[in-house]
Amino acid sequence: MAKAAVEIEARWWRPLPDGRLLCTLCPRFCKIGEGQPGFCFIRQNHGGRLVQLGYGRSTGFAVDPVEKKPLNHFFPGTPILSFGTAGCNLGCKFCQNWDISKAKLDEEGLARNRPEDVVALAQGNGCPSIAYTYNDPVIWAEYVIDISRAARAAGVNNVLVTAGYVTDEARPELYANADAANVDLKGFSEEFYRRTTASHLEPVLETLKWIVRTGTTWLEVTTLLIPGLNDGDDELRRMTAWFHANLGPDVPLHFTAFHPDFKMLDIPPTPPETLRRARAIALAAGLRYVYVGNVSDPEGQTTSCARCARPLIVRDWYAISHYAVAGGACRHCGHPLPGRFSAEPVATRTGFRRVRLPALS
Repeated sequence: MAKAAVEIEARWWRPLPDGRLLCTLCPRFCKIGEGQPGFCFIRQNHGGRLVQLGYGRSTGFAVDPVEKKPLNHFFPGTPILSFGTAGCNLGCKFCQNWDISKAKLDEEGLARNRPEDVVALAQGNGCPSIAYTYNDPVIWAEYVIDISRAARAAGVNNVLVTAGYVTDEARPELYANADAANVDLKGFSEEFYRRTTASHLEPVLETLKWIVRTGTTWLEVTTLLIPGLNDGDDELRRMTAWFHANLGPDVPLHFTAFHPDFKMLDIPPTPPETLRRARAIALAAGLRYVYVGNVSDPEGQTTSCARCARPLIVRDWYAISHYAVAGGACRHCGHPLPGRFSAEPVATRTGFRRVRLPALS
């Protein structure tokens, strides 16, 4: 029998006159009745207070290459401890982690882990960073904040892999100790967001602009290209023009390939030529670091110097075969490379492995 979920009082809520609770963590602004959950499921009204059931409870830990997040300009080649909880505040019909994002904690026999345990697991496995991923870390923000504080104190980096669907109220504390983030920009039309993700575009754009404006969290952005839904030339031109104007030319953009999953089993995988076309549009818009993912494409996965055009980091999938970055700059001409980089070349890492924490009593 699964253990009862641990109740931690949530932040970012207030009572309503009718007895319901208003959750102000994400732009859904769920109004939650007694004994009921919000859209994400793990934030619930228990006795007139909002509790967070995901605290300390993970669906599993893995050691991944950081490029898998994907992050290409954040300590390339290093391992990163990755984990998530259950639930999500979006309803993406194409979700490729649906078994996690749609899971309910009372159906899962999940171990309970303290923030310091997660940090120790990262250190014990040689991981300089922790990724809050698989489902959206926004909905378990209290746990993320506590782990990220402990990690920062221990010299371990924090990475958020997120849809960026969070309110102005909660965003500053969630990102306070975030060293890097990869934000999913799932498309560039309100219709696409509303119909296929059950959310809205504008709050995500606000999060992206806020991250760049604050300047404390390294940002990379990912768009999963779904044939016939968000891969048209006009949408890609509008998206990359907005990107350049609001985020600048140096924020890396990743176009990744869709594969049929969850409620979109009838849509074919993204052709490689679609990824190459999107990358060409983004480069023509003035973006300097544009990548493709979920396919083998060394050209589309290689980082080149913006000044001399020499290859600096050559990749195929997650494997690095060439590294010419020194002191955060091109080893050939000295031009700075935006991001966070090791002083010396790093080891090539291609796979991942599962790791475990012992359950607490």
